[in-house]
Amino acid sequence: MYKLIDLPYKSLAPVISDQTLAFHHGKHLQAYVDNLNKLITGTEFESMSLEEIVKKSSGAIFNNAGQILNHEMYFLQFAPQPSLPAPTGNLLARIEKQWGSFDAFKAEFEAKGTTLFGSGWVWLQANETGELSIVQYANADNPVAHGLKPLQTFDVWEHAYYLDYQNRRAAHLSALWQIVNWSVIERRF
Repeated sequence: MYKLIDLPYKSLAPVISDQTLAFHHGKHLQAYVDNLNKLITGTEFESMSLEEIVKKSSGAIFNNAGQILNHEMYFLQFAPQPSLPAPTGNLLARIEKQWGSFDAFKAEFEAKGTTLFGSGWVWLQANETGELSIVQYANADNPVAHGLKPLQTFDVWEHAYYLDYQNRRAAHLSALWQIVNWSVIERRF
């Protein structure tokens, strides 16, 4: 059975308010965990990892497993005071090679998040050779479902930002860079 992840921090305010964090983590993510546990009990998926379920399922099971995986990667990439507030080393070199600069990378990431119609996620993903791409995925979809490695994600469902930013998705996305812990993203890379 899956359990709600514990967060490695108590607050991400002022970027994400305590109220938003409580609702987003404690209510939205908890609902996906509860739903998935009900859906997979007594099925072939019961003993699989989230990644396996995402790769092999569809419908409600995929939606709940995908949302758990997405949210876990989202919440675990943040820190109130990141130990590494910008990428370094191989990841920075790859970003600069593909986008020209870290600022150009951030601009494209924000643009993809802002222009995603409806609800979903913007991802930094890597293929098997380490080539990076920034992509939009709707609803519960994610890089794992497409055989790619997920590195970083911003949630662009309204529940992730509406209490704090109302309809200002772009402002929310821009603020998130302050709490991205690049040491986590580098480990994923």
